[in-house]
Amino acid sequence: MDRRLAAYAVCIEDGRVLLALAVGPDGDRTWTLPGGGVEHAEDPYDAVIREVAEETGLAAVVERLLGVDSRVIPVGERRLPGAPELQNVGVFYRVRVTGGRLRPEPNGDTAESVWTPLPEVARLRRSSLVDIGIALAQSLPATGHVEPVPVGGLVQH
Repeated sequence: MDRRLAAYAVCIEDGRVLLALAVGPDGDRTWTLPGGGVEHAEDPYDAVIREVAEETGLAAVVERLLGVDSRVIPVGERRLPGAPELQNVGVFYRVRVTGGRLRPEPNGDTAESVWTPLPEVARLRRSSLVDIGIALAQSLPATGHVEPVPVGGLVQH
């Protein structure tokens, strides 16, 4: 099994959430939260700020830890053919934008970033990470955990 530690930014302002359009190697396009893999010896707290800047062009500060999610992506659902199943451990932070200007990620996987009204999120083809992050931000569970989001239809791994 592969394992991945990642940090994700949940930025909700004025009833809108900041989303990033990820483009996979096969051209598959999925809306997700800004964020991504924690580099070797990097703190997830620092990783989420770095990822927001890289993917969106925005400067941000962490306001609070929201929670942690662990999910397993089966072999048959991996984007990389032949790869083993993947355990993705995601650390979710509420962040606040402090500056910058939205732009696509230069030489990266993020085609664009947009502020999306919360009611419109349900109509988007999106990563389950979006639903998990929004649920954590809205409910602020003391455990830092929300129920897994079913994958299927518009909701992807």
